[in-house]
Amino acid sequence: MSRESEKLHYLVTGARGGIGAAVVSELTAAGHRVHGWDLPEHDITDQPAIEKAMASLENEHGPLDALIHTAGTLLADSALAPDVAALRHSLEVNLLGTVNICSATARRMIGRRNGSIVAISSNAAATPRAGMAAYGASKAATSSWLRTLGLECAPHGVRCNIVTPGSTNTPMLRGMWQEGRDESAKVIAGNPEQFRLGIPLGRVADPEDIARACIFLSSSAARHITMHDLRVDGGATLDQ
Repeated sequence: MSRESEKLHYLVTGARGGIGAAVVSELTAAGHRVHGWDLPEHDITDQPAIEKAMASLENEHGPLDALIHTAGTLLADSALAPDVAALRHSLEVNLLGTVNICSATARRMIGRRNGSIVAISSNAAATPRAGMAAYGASKAATSSWLRTLGLECAPHGVRCNIVTPGSTNTPMLRGMWQEGRDESAKVIAGNPEQFRLGIPLGRVADPEDIARACIFLSSSAARHITMHDLRVDGGATLDQ
């Protein structure tokens, strides 16, 4: 089957969010079969419910070829004045939610010796951001766990990769701006007082930029790529 004619069976989490919605749109336009999961119907922090929903999906619609996991949360807090609730919620959603959905998917895929998992992390996982302690910690843990998953899946022919966005024009990013203001110029310029570099490419990413990276890694075009962390941030972290 040529790459152009390849039609896969996908599950996308966070399907109503900025990046998730873009992934669903791109996949649907290309003719793939797509199931979109999001709150309130699918809570990735509820491990038994996720296992049940996954079994139901595959029993009714057949085995999945690929998972693109975009669901996550961002709560700002300081390392000097930790917000324990923010840290707990960040770990619950970003780390444990990823564990729940990705492990449930991987176990089914390795039994078939076929499949691909792509999960969204953040460049904050590798580069500290002032005022984003809980978020960065949860994403760093998530990235580490996903690489281990990829290592354990590889002998079974299942690939697991990470897409690491920087600032992307989504409701999550806009929710950090003052209400009604477009602060993208500030994001692009950076903020030396907060030790934040700007974006060398001079633009904030569109959700489609991240979606297309996810779709590439999930496809047979990336069949020899696993445990990779693809940075899609316009050079904001200087490819650290």
